[in-house]
Amino acid sequence: MYEQALFAVCLLTLVVFQNTESCELRPVLAQVPKRLPAGYVISEGTEELTLKGCAAKPVTFTSSDPDFAVNTDGTIITVRGLVITTKRFSVLVHDERGLDWRVDVILSCKNEASQKSSSAAHKRIKRRWRPLPFNLIENDSPPFPKDLEMIASDSSVNYSVHYEISGQGVTTEPVGLFILIKETGMLRVTRAVDREQYPEYKFIARVFDQNGREVDEFLPITVIVEDKNDNTPEFTGGRVFTVEERCRAGTLIGKVNATDKDLANTPHTKIKFTLLNATDMFSIDPSTGVLTAKTNTLDREAQDKVYVNIEIRDMGGAPNGLFNRGTVVITLTDVNDNPPTFKEKLYKAKVQENQENVLVTRIPVEDKDLANTSNWKALFEVTKGNESGQFRMETDPKTNDGLLYVIKGLDFEKTPVVQLEITARNKVPLVGTDATWLSVPLELSVGDEDEGPEFNPGILYLKVKENVPNGTVIGTYKALDPETKNSNGIKYYKMTDPGNWITVVENTGELKTANTIDRESPLVHNDKYNITIRAVDESKKIGKGMVIIQIEDDNDNIPVIPGTDLVICNKGDTLSSVLVEAVDLDKPPYSTPFIFELGAENDGKWKLKDKTDSSVVLEQAVVMPNGLYTVPLLVKDLQGIGKEQTVNVRVCSCEREDNGAGICGARSASTSLGSLGILALVLSSLLLLLICLLLIFICSTKRDKLYISDDTGTGGMLLKSNTEAPGEEVKDGALMIVNGGDVVDGSLQSGGMDSKNVTSTAGRYGQQFVQGGGVYNTTTQDFGTEKYYTSGRYDNNLYGNAVFQKFSNTSALDTWKTNGRYLDRKLAYFGDEEEGRYADDLLKTYGNEGAGSLAGSVGCCSLLGEQESMDFLNTLGPKFRPLADVCYTTKKSGK
Repeated sequence: MYEQALFAVCLLTLVVFQNTESCELRPVLAQVPKRLPAGYVISEGTEELTLKGCAAKPVTFTSSDPDFAVNTDGTIITVRGLVITTKRFSVLVHDERGLDWRVDVILSCKNEASQKSSSAAHKRIKRRWRPLPFNLIENDSPPFPKDLEMIASDSSVNYSVHYEISGQGVTTEPVGLFILIKETGMLRVTRAVDREQYPEYKFIARVFDQNGREVDEFLPITVIVEDKNDNTPEFTGGRVFTVEERCRAGTLIGKVNATDKDLANTPHTKIKFTLLNATDMFSIDPSTGVLTAKTNTLDREAQDKVYVNIEIRDMGGAPNGLFNRGTVVITLTDVNDNPPTFKEKLYKAKVQENQENVLVTRIPVEDKDLANTSNWKALFEVTKGNESGQFRMETDPKTNDGLLYVIKGLDFEKTPVVQLEITARNKVPLVGTDATWLSVPLELSVGDEDEGPEFNPGILYLKVKENVPNGTVIGTYKALDPETKNSNGIKYYKMTDPGNWITVVENTGELKTANTIDRESPLVHNDKYNITIRAVDESKKIGKGMVIIQIEDDNDNIPVIPGTDLVICNKGDTLSSVLVEAVDLDKPPYSTPFIFELGAENDGKWKLKDKTDSSVVLEQAVVMPNGLYTVPLLVKDLQGIGKEQTVNVRVCSCEREDNGAGICGARSASTSLGSLGILALVLSSLLLLLICLLLIFICSTKRDKLYISDDTGTGGMLLKSNTEAPGEEVKDGALMIVNGGDVVDGSLQSGGMDSKNVTSTAGRYGQQFVQGGGVYNTTTQDFGTEKYYTSGRYDNNLYGNAVFQKFSNTSALDTWKTNGRYLDRKLAYFGDEEEGRYADDLLKTYGNEGAGSLAGSVGCCSLLGEQESMDFLNTLGPKFRPLADVCYTTKKSGK
C-alpha cells in the first residue's frame, strides 16, 4: 500500500514536471516608433503572450515596467508618452493552475529594426535573472523565517558572485522583513505580513563578484501579498432611519452600508445583507443593503420604533464567510390615520334660558395619533341643531376636549329641549385608513326663568312719508310677556330717538310723530331712521325692540344753483361760455332732470345750450366788455317746481383756466398783494408785542431804593414795594379767654394777621394768647405794693417791643373787674359792622422807626392808657406831609 502511494506521488510529480517543462516561453519582439503616445498598442490579443505547449490558460498579466500596462486579453499598451530607442521589460503571466511565468518584451525603433533580419527578430533570448515576481500569503503561520524564492543571475556562470537586496521591507519600513542568503541568493521572510497594511513590497537585488564589482544590472523585485479572508465586514454610516406609517409596500427607507478591508472585487469582500427579525415588515437587498417597506400596514400606534437586527457576511454569504451583526432603528412617523373618538354615545347638558356666551359642557375625545400635532388636535362643529347660530364650539388646547358655548340666549317657551349633533375632526385629512369623522348626539335641556317682555317682531319696519303732521300715528309696537302671552301691565318708553321725531304712548305702544320728519336730514341714512323702544312689565323686567322707519320722499326741496358767482374769460371776438350746475335734495321724480330757462328780466345778451339732467351751459349771445353781469335763471324740477335765481357772471381777462373755469388775472394780483400785506401786519404786531413784554419784564423786576432826607434827623429810609398791608379782607379768628375760671367767647381781629387756631391759656401768673402769627404773653407781676402789666410778642420779626405800664393804688380785684369791663366793650365793639374797626385791634409790634422819632411807635394800640392824639403828625418832615394827611383823614373817618 505504501509503495502504491509513493508510486502515485512520483507519477504526479513527473506529469507536472513534464507539463511544466513542455511550456515554451517566447519573448515578444515589436518594432515601434521612436515617440510613443499614451495608449499606444504594442501588441493585440493573447497570441503574443501565450504559453505554448501549456495545458493551462493565462488568467492575469502584470507588467514589470510601470510605463506599460497589460489588459485582461493580453494587449500591451503604453501608460504615458515615451521616447525610446530600445526598451525591454517583462510581463508576469499567472495561469489558471496558479503557476507564474515570465514573458520578455523587447521594443526597438523601426529604423534600427530594418538593419536586422526577420529571423533574428524571432530568436529566443536567454534570461539574465531568475525568478519571476512571486507572491506571499498574508498572515502565514510560523515558524519563521521561511524561504520564499531563489534569486540567481546568469553572471554566476562566469563569476563567483554574491547577492545583496535593499529597499522596502529590507532597509526601509518595514525594516528586516526580508533577508537574503548572499552566497546562494535564497530570499527569506522573517515574520507574517498583513496585506491590508502593505499589499506589495518592492525592492532591488544586485550581484557582485569577489572583488565587489557589480557584474549585472540590478533586478527590481516585486513581492505581491496574497489576500486572505482575515477581516470581518464592518458597518459604516448611520443606522437610524424614519418612514411614515401606512406607507406603500416597496417604499425606500434607507441603505445599510458595510465594508471589508480584504482585497476588493474578490469573494473576501463580497458582502451579503440578511434580516434576522421584522421580516414581515421590512426587506433588505442582500447585495446593496437597501431597506424597503414590505407592507402597507406599518402602524405607529402599535409600535413607533422597530429595532431590526441585520447580519453582514463576506464570501457572498457562504457558511465559511466572516460575519458581523448590528441593529438598525427604524422610526415610524405619524400620519393622521386615527379620527377622534367620543367616550360616550350620548351627552346631556343643561343651561338656563337667556344666558349668552356661557360654557355649557365639555366633550372629551380620544385620538391615538401623536399628541400635540395636527393629527391629534381636534376641531368640533355643531352639525345639527345650530341653524340659527346659537352655539359655538371651541377646543381646549391642553386636554383636546370640545367646549360647547351658548352665544345667543335660548327660549324655554319655544324649545325646552334642544337636540344637537357634535362632529369631531382633525386639522388635517385622514390618510391610509377607511375610517371617517365621528359624530355624537347631545341633548341640551333649557331651564325656565321669569323673563321680561319680548317685542314681536324684534325689529319693526314702518313706512312714513316725510313732513306728515305732528301727532300722526305711524304704527303700534307692542311686547308680550313670554309666560302669559299677553301685553297686560306692560308700559313702553323711548330709549333712543336722535331727532326726537317720535313719541311713544306709554300704555298702548302707539308711535306718533312729535316733530317734522325730514328725509334730507343728516340723521337719516339710506332713507332709514332708527329708534329703540323699551318695554317694562309689572315686575320691572325689561324688553327692548327696534323700529326702523322707511321715510318716503316728498317734493319739499327745489333745485338750487350752489355756485352763483361765475367767471367767463374774455376772448375778444370769440363768444365764451360757462357751465351752470344745480342740485336738488329730493329724489327722482322730484328732482332731475331739471328744466333751465332764462328769466323774464333777461337782457338778451345770454343764451342756454347743451342742457343735461342737472346742468346747462350759459353762453354769451354777444361780445361784451369786462365787467360784472347778472343773469336771471329759472330752474325747475321734473314736477315743474322751482324759482328764478340770479347768477353773477364776471367777464375778465383770465390769467389761466382751471378745469374750464376762468381765473381773473387782476384778482389774482390783488390777492397776492393782500397776502403780503397781511404777512407784514402780523410780523409788525408780533414785534410790538415782544417790545411790550420786554418793558413789563424790566419794570416788574427792577427794585430801586429811594433815599429821603430827614429834616428831623431820624435817618429813615423807604423802599418801593408791590406788597401792601392787609386791608378789609382780613379774616376773623376765634378768641377764647380763660379768666379766673370764666370762659368768654368772642370775635377777635388781629390787624391783618391770620388768627386761625387761636389758643388761650390762663394761670395764676397771667395769660398767654397763641395765634398763627406768633405768641402774645400777658403777665401780671407783683413788686411790693406796685403791679406792672407786661405785654410782648415773640415771632420771626427782627425787632421786638415791650411796653411797661405801671398801675398804682389799684387792688388785684379792681384790676380783674377793669379787665372784664374792657373785654365786654371789646366784644360789643366787634359785634357791629362799622368800617374801620379792624384798625383798633390787639397790640402790634413794629420795626424801629429810627433814632429821634417824636412819634415813637405808630401803632394805634401801643399805649392802652394814653389818650389818642394826632399831634405827632405835625412834626413829620415835608416829604411825609402827604402820608400824614392820608393818615389823619383815615383816622377821622374811622371815628
